[in-house]
Amino acid sequence: MSQNAAARPPGSPPLLSDRHVDPHAYPSGVAFLDGQYLPMSQAKISVLDWGFLHSDATYDTVHVWDGRFFRLDLHLDRFFGGLERLRMSIPFDREHVAEILHDCVALSGHRAAYVEMLCTRGASPTFSRDPRQSINRFMAFAVPFGSVANAEQLRRGLHVAISDKVRIPPASIDPSIKNYHWLDLVRGLYDAYDRGAETALVLDFNGNVAEGPGFNVFCVKDGRLSTPAVGVLPGITRRTVFDLCAEAGLAAIAADVSVAALKAADEVFITSTAGGIMPVTTVDGMPVADGKVGTITDRLMRLYWQKHEDPAWSSAVRYS
Repeated sequence: MSQNAAARPPGSPPLLSDRHVDPHAYPSGVAFLDGQYLPMSQAKISVLDWGFLHSDATYDTVHVWDGRFFRLDLHLDRFFGGLERLRMSIPFDREHVAEILHDCVALSGHRAAYVEMLCTRGASPTFSRDPRQSINRFMAFAVPFGSVANAEQLRRGLHVAISDKVRIPPASIDPSIKNYHWLDLVRGLYDAYDRGAETALVLDFNGNVAEGPGFNVFCVKDGRLSTPAVGVLPGITRRTVFDLCAEAGLAAIAADVSVAALKAADEVFITSTAGGIMPVTTVDGMPVADGKVGTITDRLMRLYWQKHEDPAWSSAVRYS
């Protein structure tokens, strides 16, 4: 029984609190909300927001490594493209959004950060069912950098299971609009946990491999790289792999990747802003080739992190 309920006389209504007392813990960081910079613990949205009620939102994430944003321009491009296609608007242009992201990181003090910009459909003042009546809401935050794979998994490779869950088809949700429609991915993740794996891949509408919870996948066969072409988010790290391959003289294509092809690959790796290029050494309980991190994967991982120091690929955070 709550303290509020215990204190009131029998038969009387509960007391109405004048504010919410949040008992939960949050990571260290800074958020921007309604023109204010706040500690993460104070960044809240209404329970009537369509982003919460209907997953009606778009977002993008960029990371900061050693005090530098990595490929921020590409993330801004994708975010503003999603706003346009979802018929959302915010009172900031891309330069102002970039400034807000810089300020969130600078105020947090984090030298390695996970930085998100997002826009929800917002809430209607009258709780209208018409999305046009909702006031779109922009927010951003910076928290400590986190990776899909931990240090041990990066060293020895992830153990992945392929779920039979099907990713939402692009005819329903345009995958180029980064969104929070993750129930198919979460169900796939629990399938993987039930089978002793660490993360999951789900299928596309044709039964081919699609993507995982927050990451794309690549396989390497006879020195050539391939990654699923349709029904997947065109990730910025995925694009970065193509750019790195072009520089390194490696062949890489986007094409259908069957389950059989993935299991027969010489190497497999996943890509995400949350971790970069991450090796996979086990699929459905069986080793990928010899079960060790492959040479091409290792080479691309090293090139990827080297690019974080390149001014053509990164930009310094303005901490002061």
